[in-house]
Amino acid sequence: MALQTLNGIRRPDELPDGQGGSGGDLSEGSSTIDEREIMETIVGTSNRILEVNLSDRTRHVITVTEEDRKLYLGGKGLGLKLIHERLAPGVDPLGPDNLLVFMMGVMMGTGAPCSGRFAALTKSPLTGIMLSSSCGGPFGMALKTAGYDGLVIGGRSEAPVYLNIDADRVAFEDASELWGLDTRETQARLADGKKSGVMAIGPAGENRVLFANVASGHRFLGRGGMGAVMGAKNLKAVMAIGGRYKIQPHDSARFKAVSHKAGRQVDANHFTGHAYRNFGTAANVNLCNQGGILPVSNFRGGTHQRAGEVSGETMQKKYNTRPSTCLPCRILCGHKGTYPDGSVRQIPEYETTSLLGPNIGIFDTEKISEWNDLCGAMGLDTISTGATLAWVMEAGERNLRPTDLSFGSPAGISDTIRAIAHRQGQGDELAQGTRRLAAKYGGADFAIQIKGLDMAGYDPRGAWGQGLSYAVANRGACHLSATTFSLEVFMGFLNPYTTRAKAHFVKYFENLFAAVNSLHVCQFTAFAYVLEEPIVKYTPKGMLRLTMQYLPRIAQNLIFIPTLTGLYNSVTGLSVSQAQFLAAGERIHTLERLMNTREGISRKDDTLPVRFLREGRGCDPKKRTVPLETMLDAYYRLRGFDSRGIPKTETLSRLGLTG
Repeated sequence: MALQTLNGIRRPDELPDGQGGSGGDLSEGSSTIDEREIMETIVGTSNRILEVNLSDRTRHVITVTEEDRKLYLGGKGLGLKLIHERLAPGVDPLGPDNLLVFMMGVMMGTGAPCSGRFAALTKSPLTGIMLSSSCGGPFGMALKTAGYDGLVIGGRSEAPVYLNIDADRVAFEDASELWGLDTRETQARLADGKKSGVMAIGPAGENRVLFANVASGHRFLGRGGMGAVMGAKNLKAVMAIGGRYKIQPHDSARFKAVSHKAGRQVDANHFTGHAYRNFGTAANVNLCNQGGILPVSNFRGGTHQRAGEVSGETMQKKYNTRPSTCLPCRILCGHKGTYPDGSVRQIPEYETTSLLGPNIGIFDTEKISEWNDLCGAMGLDTISTGATLAWVMEAGERNLRPTDLSFGSPAGISDTIRAIAHRQGQGDELAQGTRRLAAKYGGADFAIQIKGLDMAGYDPRGAWGQGLSYAVANRGACHLSATTFSLEVFMGFLNPYTTRAKAHFVKYFENLFAAVNSLHVCQFTAFAYVLEEPIVKYTPKGMLRLTMQYLPRIAQNLIFIPTLTGLYNSVTGLSVSQAQFLAAGERIHTLERLMNTREGISRKDDTLPVRFLREGRGCDPKKRTVPLETMLDAYYRLRGFDSRGIPKTETLSRLGLTG
């Protein structure tokens, strides 16, 4: 028989509970679906989101409207809208009413460059505000080709459980024998061939460590404690078995042409086609060291003479690295290598390398790799783990809290990581994170966190725009909200030591990246899709620099992103202009801000650790600090927020949002 298309075919809203609450055919009991009718192709998007309640083991399908698809795109944007509609302010992040939302985005399954990523959203137990994350593991493709664009999980199971999802059923399976296993062991037990994908937590998530993460393959939903939310729900894992559907763009010819262009742009760009492809994201080590923004000894330094020992270039030579990445990837930034003991391991990413390396005084790549593997198995965010270790070391130096850990020594670190994951001994306290540790012992000035989220590996005193970006980022000290450090330090388009134009570019790239993370494609592709367009690529760098620094609005009007809109439109069959695409990004970003202000976030929280406001870097003879307040005022004006950082009524109205 001819293949049927799923797009546009309505499935019943309410799905059966199954027998004994343990499974059931999604179409059981429905007279509107012929059991002999097997749909094999999804044209564009399925527009079906599965919603599951762990408390009563019910599930149903949410239908995505065309209007929501245009206004929120998919991925992060659509996930935020779903949570905004369902989650009241003040909900306990570790309570049954919190939601976990996983969104696949419209690019998943199309084969577009770097499109194998999915988004996850929840309320963070570490920060108490909205948390979004991105992952490149196999779960996303499995769920998408099982016929779903997303998954919403609420409630709490009475006993440990894992979800088993395919195109025909949702089963609630006993996970008692999996409880206590690490992330790798859990995935190995559940993996069921190439068409399956698993998300799993380790002991850290089970024990509700506030910075526990979620693993899918060797990729992670890393920040803010998403693993703790799963653990609090007694949800050990989610398994999807895909392969039922293939994803076909609405306009295959146009998609093929745009996708081919996208690949060429990725290959041509210095970062995506050379630095990250050859040396992984740890290529940033040398760039940050040269620019004075490398975290050293709990962000007291900025540079270190031994930094090159842990760079991506060094690891490429030492371990004969080769690609080990999420699929389909054109950049190939993920690498694995062969270590002296003969083992083949993932090469640590830049954030892991910097926070578990120079930031605690370590320049031994074997140790950093060991801790990276251990954190991955336990299900711990490496950024917050490194930040917590650094705070403990400095607190010990200042006699605020006793510890045997010290900068430059690997002694005790592996045991401490295990203790954190299992909440044993001092690990129970460290599992609360730096903000809570500082509240108990003092030392808030050197707790390198914002809104509770520990800072990634870029010192804002050497990139003032990044300081603003950190301060206002919706999830806390997030380096991915606007990544202005790349413009200031890596590319030299903006003077890092001026406030001029910084608010303009923080706002612009927040909007762009919110949209990119709602397609959903790898954020690194934005380097290529922006910089390899002719008007940017062939304009003399000096002229670009002057225009960006002194005429930021004009410079932004010269940025074209036809690759991104072309991919989106050819897949979905919709017609979204560049202006509409960026407006969607602004809507998504502002909605997230609105949800945070409902939780009490305001100007008082849009700040930096005292270290960056009052204390210069060790590498900077001028001892410059971040002049945040001037940039903050300009940013609020551009955003349409009031002086407290609250979105104004007219801003919400313009974007179609309600308070």
